[in-house]
Amino acid sequence: MLNIKNKPTFAASYTQTPPRVCGGKYHKMTEKYDQSGLHEDILKSIRELGFVTPTPIQAKAIPYILEEDKDLLALAQTGTGKTAAFGLPILQQVDINNNSTQILILSPTRELCMQISDDLSNYSKFLDGVKITAVFGGANISTQIRELRKGVHIVVGTPGRTLDLIRRKVLKITDIKKLVLDEADEMLNMGFQEDLDAILENTPKDKRTFLFSATMPKGVMRIAERYMNDWEKIAVNAENSGSSNVKHRYYVTHARNRFEALKRIVDEQPNIYGLIFCRTRQEAKDLASSMIQNGYDADALHGDVPQAQRTIVMNRFKTRQLQLLVATDVAARGVDVNDLTHVINYNLPDDKEIYVHRSGRTGRAGKEGISVAIVHTRELRKIKDIERFAKISFEKAQIPDGIQICEKQLFSLVDKIEKTEVAEEQIAKFLPVVYKKLAWLSREELIKKMVSVEFNRFLEYYKDAKDLNVQTKDRGGEKKSRGGKFTTLSLNVGKKHGIDARVLIGMINEVTDSNTVPIGKIEINRRQTLFEVGTSHKNKVLKAFKDIAEEAADLEVKELSGGVEEYKEQKSKPKSGNNRRNKKRKPTSKDRYRSSKRKSTRRERRRKK
Repeated sequence: MLNIKNKPTFAASYTQTPPRVCGGKYHKMTEKYDQSGLHEDILKSIRELGFVTPTPIQAKAIPYILEEDKDLLALAQTGTGKTAAFGLPILQQVDINNNSTQILILSPTRELCMQISDDLSNYSKFLDGVKITAVFGGANISTQIRELRKGVHIVVGTPGRTLDLIRRKVLKITDIKKLVLDEADEMLNMGFQEDLDAILENTPKDKRTFLFSATMPKGVMRIAERYMNDWEKIAVNAENSGSSNVKHRYYVTHARNRFEALKRIVDEQPNIYGLIFCRTRQEAKDLASSMIQNGYDADALHGDVPQAQRTIVMNRFKTRQLQLLVATDVAARGVDVNDLTHVINYNLPDDKEIYVHRSGRTGRAGKEGISVAIVHTRELRKIKDIERFAKISFEKAQIPDGIQICEKQLFSLVDKIEKTEVAEEQIAKFLPVVYKKLAWLSREELIKKMVSVEFNRFLEYYKDAKDLNVQTKDRGGEKKSRGGKFTTLSLNVGKKHGIDARVLIGMINEVTDSNTVPIGKIEINRRQTLFEVGTSHKNKVLKAFKDIAEEAADLEVKELSGGVEEYKEQKSKPKSGNNRRNKKRKPTSKDRYRSSKRKSTRRERRRKK
C-alpha cells in the first residue's frame, strides 16, 4: 500500500474485507465516498474537485475493487464516471516503495489517454510519491522513454504506442498487478484486437483485470473469457442500451439537402452546445470548413489535426468559445464535456454500437440531452435497427422552416438583451452622447431598431426558404394500419361479383351516406375484397354494411387483425405440404385399369412393328 510521509499507511487505516464468493454479479454499493473505504487523502482530493455523491458505476465498482480479489467486467455508458470508478481505488493500492510499473491502463485514443492521466493526477494530488505517465502516438517517444526509465507506478497508454514501448523493452509489464481496459469496445472497433492480444499475452496471469465498456459485443466477451480469471459483472444499464437522460430525434431529408437541414437544426437552437459526428476525416474537414464560412462558431477534430492544434481546439470548446465541434468517432473519444446539449449525427454510423457511444456524449452528470440524426429515406431502416439494439425510441421531428427559426432567434435575442449586465461606470461617460443621438426615436421605434440589428440577418437569409422535409410512410415502411390509424375490413364479394376499386368506394359512400370516410389500401380478389378504413370511422362502416347484410343474406363483412399488405404477403407464400392439392392421392381401381390398358396398348404396338 502507499506509504505517506508522517502519516499512517493505508494498511493501518484501511481494513481489507475478506473476499466473498458472488453469484456472477456484485451487489454491494456505497452511497457516499467516505463510506467506500477510500483513504482520507483521496477523499480530500475529490472533495476539492467537487465530487459529492458517487455515480451508479462508482458506487458499485469502488468497493468491489477495494474489497474483492477477482477481476471485473463493468458495463456503463460513456460519461458516467468510469475513470473515477477504477482510478480512485487503484491509486489507493499502489505501493510507492516499489518503483516498477504496477498498473497499466489501456484506452483507445490519445485524447482519452491524456484525460485519464490528468484525472489520476488530480485524484492523487495529496498522495506523495505516486508517479503517473501517459504514452501515446503523435508525441515524442524519446520523452516518454525517459519518463519510463525514471520509474513509473501507473502507465496510461494507447495500444499501439504501449506495444511499441514493450517491444523496445522500455515498458516492462511482466510484474504488473492490475490491468485496466477502458472503452474496450471502442478499442476493438478501431482495430486494436491484435495489439491487445500481443499486450495481454505478456502480462502475468495472477494480475487483476478490470474491463470497462459501454456495450457488450462478442469481441469484449472474448477478451473476458480468454484473459480474465474469476470475474464478476457489474452492469449499471442494460447491455447495449442508451442513456435514459437522452432524447432521440431524427429528421428526414434528401441527401443533397443534408447540410441545409443541419444549419436549420442548429439555427433553431440559439444556445446549442454540441458535437457533430462525421464518418470520415475528409467529411469532418469539409463540414467544419463550410460551417465556419457560414458564420458558425465551429471547428474540427480528427486524425489529421496535429497534437498542438488539438489541444487549442479542445480548450476553446471546453471554455465554450466554440459552440460546435465537428469530429470523427475516433477523435471524439477524448472529449470529456458534461454540459453538451446536443449530439448531431450528420451521418448515421454503420455500427449500431457506435451510435450508443455517440449519444452518450450528451445527457451526462444527471442533465438531459438530445441526440439528433439527419437521415434520407433509404436510412429509415437503420433507425429501427438502432431502436431495437439500444432499447430506445426515436421521435420523428420536422426540419424547421424560416418562420420558426426567425421566431426562436428573435426571442433568444430579447432574452440576451434582458439578461445583459451593464457596466455602469465604464459606459456612463458615453451615455449623454448616446441619449442625444437617439432622442428623436420613440420607445417602440428604439426597440424595433435594436432588435433588427441582429434579427434582419435571419429574415433575409430565410426569406422564401423551401421545405426540406421528405414525407414518408410510417417508419421503416410500416403501414399505417399497424400503427392503429387504419383498420382492415373484409367483404365476401370480389371480382367475380363485379367489384373494383371505383365500385367499392361508391358502396362505402352510399352505405355510410358520407364521402368523408378515409380509405387506405384496397385488395380485390376473385371472391373476397380487403380494404382499409380510418379507425375512427370503423364502427360506422361495419354497422352500415351489417345493416345491408340483414337484407342481403349472402353479404358478409368482418374486421381483420392484420393489414392488407400482411394478407398479400401471406397469400404469396408457397402453400404447405399439408394442402390437399399437394398430397399424393391413393390410386383407385379405375386408375389401375387405365394404367394396365396403356401398358397393353404399348405392347401391341411393339408386336406389330
